Amino acid sequence: MVNGVEGRPEFSVVAPVRNEADNVEQLAKELAETLAGRAYEMIFVDDSSVDDTRARLHALKDKYATLRVIGHRKNAGQSRAVRTGVMAARSSTIVTLDGDGQNDPADVVGLAGQLNRADAPAELALIQGRRDKRSDSGWKKFGSKFANSVRGSILKDKSLDSGCGARAFRRDAYLQLPYFDHMHRYLPALMISEGFKVEERGVNHRARRHGRSNYTNFGRLADAWSDLRGVMWLRKRRKSPGGIDEI
Repeated sequence: MVNGVEGRPEFSVVAPVRNEADNVEQLAKELAETLAGRAYEMIFVDDSSVDDTRARLHALKDKYATLRVIGHRKNAGQSRAVRTGVMAARSSTIVTLDGDGQNDPADVVGLAGQLNRADAPAELALIQGRRDKRSDSGWKKFGSKFANSVRGSILKDKSLDSGCGARAFRRDAYLQLPYFDHMHRYLPALMISEGFKVEERGVNHRARRHGRSNYTNFGRLADAWSDLRGVMWLRKRRKSPGGIDEI
């Protein structure tokens, strides 16, 4: 691994994967090529795949020195896989990509750069990706647009695409957030309610090459209402200290 400031990577790329055996090698290859010469690590978190995703990732470790592979013993969901990767990360800056290859590794540097730019507000903690041109079916795009509309009208998080897996955030800020299943879809609202600032950035989106999504519109809708109620409750019960000083 290339060392960054104080022996740490400049950023850690976290990719949650489940049953993506035919996609992980290409994603790792693209990351390695795109980030060559940078101080980074890539962490693939296998969420208890039932295909040979984990075996293929393990075989890639000899090829890519920056690759780390972490495996869940039981299926725990995408949000838990992201959290597992963040907790294991060595950098203070996290960039996440979905493991299906639809997020473009070419966006990693831009996302991290916007977060860590010299003139960034002190409270900036999240750069949320925004897929302006989605390479998905019309039905899937409709479901996503509908979910974003409902979420935005209720939570007022001003995020146009909170479900986009391409994002960069501060590790310390993320670990202050309450964990729950599906929380990755509500990161902008959670960050804002914790007192942090959020910005968006347009990112590329590509067609899935292999396999199929682990989600469906109906599956997402089944969880959406309870998730929204939970986030609203968390925001209502939050107490802010208005900043912390050591005296």
